[in-house]
Amino acid sequence: MTILTQAILIKGELHVREDLTVEGRIEGPVWCEDKAVTIASTADVVGDIMARDITVFGKTAGQLLATDVVDVRAEATVTGRVVSKRFILNEGARFNGRAEPQHVDTAFRVARFQQQRNHVDAGR
Repeated sequence: MTILTQAILIKGELHVREDLTVEGRIEGPVWCEDKAVTIASTADVVGDIMARDITVFGKTAGQLLATDVVDVRAEATVTGRVVSKRFILNEGARFNGRAEPQHVDTAFRVARFQQQRNHVDAGR
């Protein structure tokens, strides 16, 4: 498991091949396919998150794409689109956006295509 502590600020695209806990700030997309991402109560993520499971205790702004579940806990704030098979919005959580469980496969295909295109463009 990778833990990004409160002292860490990341600006840019992040790829992780194991479960991830974010305690600090990330500005940019997070790729953690087939693994779990936990956004701690101290965390602030501005960017899309792609993972198997996403659990939010802190703040996110962007698209949350999960092949299984997005779980937004009490006191968490999520702004943006949630695309997952299951979406749990706990009492006390704040959610400003839309949930689209029917678009999981399409959303991941689009996200992967955009990621590949960005890498090609960056190589020019």
